[in-house]
Amino acid sequence: MAYEVTIGIPVYNVEKYIRRTIDSALAQTFPSIEFIICDDCGTDSSIDIVREYQQTHPRGKDIRIVRQPRNMGIGEGRNRMMAEAQGRYFFSLDADDVITPNAIELLYEAAQKYQAELVYGSHERLFVNGENQRTVQYPYPFRVFTEQDEYANYAYSVGVQVMNWNYLIELDIIRRNKLRVTPVGHGYGEDFTYTVDLPTYVTRVVLLPDVTYQYFIEEKVFTGKRIKVMSRQQMDCSIQAIDTKKRRSELKGRPYYARRCATLMMYDFSFACQIVRRSRETEPPYTNEEIRSVMWCPMSFWQIMRAKAVSKKLLFYWLWGALPASLSVSLMRLLIKCGKT
Repeated sequence: MAYEVTIGIPVYNVEKYIRRTIDSALAQTFPSIEFIICDDCGTDSSIDIVREYQQTHPRGKDIRIVRQPRNMGIGEGRNRMMAEAQGRYFFSLDADDVITPNAIELLYEAAQKYQAELVYGSHERLFVNGENQRTVQYPYPFRVFTEQDEYANYAYSVGVQVMNWNYLIELDIIRRNKLRVTPVGHGYGEDFTYTVDLPTYVTRVVLLPDVTYQYFIEEKVFTGKRIKVMSRQQMDCSIQAIDTKKRRSELKGRPYYARRCATLMMYDFSFACQIVRRSRETEPPYTNEEIRSVMWCPMSFWQIMRAKAVSKKLLFYWLWGALPASLSVSLMRLLIKCGKT
């Protein structure tokens, strides 16, 4: 059966939330949707609940479960669903979030009206603490982009969307350009490895002010328990993933190239500070030279000076990679201690 839209939901130990999420997906006013559930080999009853919907819901025949060979993480789950999808467009929904009943209809209608390859909806974050709940909206301005590099210039100026959900994208864009989330072993910034370069592959893009997605965040009182941190291997995978993005030399002539570099360097700086914070918990620990090397910049000093719009920002990040390693890391520690990062 041919579908216009595929909604992909990665599932791993979410029995507490999955009914809420599935209910919102199946309640869509848009009729032509397949629902791909990626079973990431969890240990609870999440997939049993999904099978129940398959058997009892009027749209159950449109639900398809694909099972990973082992627990592989949300990044590989997204890749599997994009590879398996039969729709013309793809929409990613996390298994503990909710979409509004008309979400797909709004996004699809915008895609058709403006012949868009990519349509973003606005979202709201619901912060839940026991019985209390507060909502913060993150609306987009209404914008339509139709010229080459127009959206990329905008995205890298105001900040790319890091989250890998709440947008409708043509599957042909994904497959023609072989786009994949870089798996980093349940690590830091897995979605960012995909979303940071998405603007470079699309031209016709629409931003909608309509809230189509509710992102749930459970606020918990700090108990003093130690938070599980990433392994050295996971950190290395994250570094390598962004290094690959920085080496995309074919983009050097694009008008957004300097802004894109600034976005990547900002991410690298944040990650380098994370490494410094966790230095006593990482085995084997990173040397000062290894931490400084995270901050290598794909642009030279003189190229940065010519990039007037972002030259100060880029120069700031460039200096962290140019200073002696011990001084670079010592200054990071000072910024962390002063609460500046």
